[in-house]
Amino acid sequence: MKDRIITTQFTEPDVEIEGSLRPESLDEYIGQEKVKKQMRIFIQAAKNREESLDHVLLYGPPGLGKTTLAGIIANEMGTRIRITSGPAIEKPGDLASVLTSLKAGDVLFIDEIHRMQRAVEEVLYPAMEDFVLDIIIGKGPGAKSIRLDLPRFTLVGATTRAGLLSAPLRDRFGVVQRLELYTNDELAEIVKRSARLLNIALDDAGAEELAMRSRGTPRIANRLLKRVRDYAEIEGKGTIDLKTAKVALTLFEVDAKGLDDIDRLMLRTIVEKFDGGPVGVDTLAAAIGEERGTIEEMYEPYLMQLGYLARTPRGRVITAGGYRHLGLEPAVSENQMAMETLETKETEE
Repeated sequence: MKDRIITTQFTEPDVEIEGSLRPESLDEYIGQEKVKKQMRIFIQAAKNREESLDHVLLYGPPGLGKTTLAGIIANEMGTRIRITSGPAIEKPGDLASVLTSLKAGDVLFIDEIHRMQRAVEEVLYPAMEDFVLDIIIGKGPGAKSIRLDLPRFTLVGATTRAGLLSAPLRDRFGVVQRLELYTNDELAEIVKRSARLLNIALDDAGAEELAMRSRGTPRIANRLLKRVRDYAEIEGKGTIDLKTAKVALTLFEVDAKGLDDIDRLMLRTIVEKFDGGPVGVDTLAAAIGEERGTIEEMYEPYLMQLGYLARTPRGRVITAGGYRHLGLEPAVSENQMAMETLETKETEE
């Protein structure tokens, strides 16, 4: 898979950008108004009672600010945050080491919590529910169980795939919040804030153009801002206006809907080689030279959100919107006609 400028996955260049641009309070956090309103109430109530906040599960597509929100929760509670990830906790002993290092009120943030090992997850259950840690010493008949008391802490778990969480783990979270894709207006505000912090000259029209092509994701918006800044400094006048943004993003092959050349290749391949579909995902993967998992997890979701691609029992199908985005007239393939005829007969029966 090539390095995509519009990928929602965290990349190495994002370390510098996100670290310096993350807001530190709910007042600075732009967007997610429903989540902010609820979290403000929960945090203030916990502080008034002088208790730790209930465990929080944050889920939604990547790049929407789950890690940022975890840091804000710790700041608003006036406590420390310890950050780790599900894949990094390989053994129960790794989790025990993390838990015993916490102090009262601390926030433990586990990113990609759905990827924790089941044995590790079972150690987490009593820690979340009763704030105790059960440790087995020795093996066989002589093994002994020791129970250690833990300080009351807040676990903040983040996942892009909430459906993969086991029911026992999911039920132990007192607060569950879904982060939604951002509107263009919210993304424009985020881009303007980032530009101020990075000392980038950006006008309102340029910010709106960047927002429109950012696929509803702040991470992509900030990445585009940085790339377009480079173009403006070398090829432009140093200011990101509407014209500069359009020319730069066209050069980077990001169109008005935020699609790149790989997205458009998928759509064109289905249209030109498979008469608009339906086509099986394995066949499509072979046709464009990508892995099946990459297509399902990284390419298809946004195309489906736009309504350009549909998953059917028989395979992937290009919608009328997908045809129009490619500048083509919507067409009905023989496969689609046959499928529609079959559906009509089943309905009549």
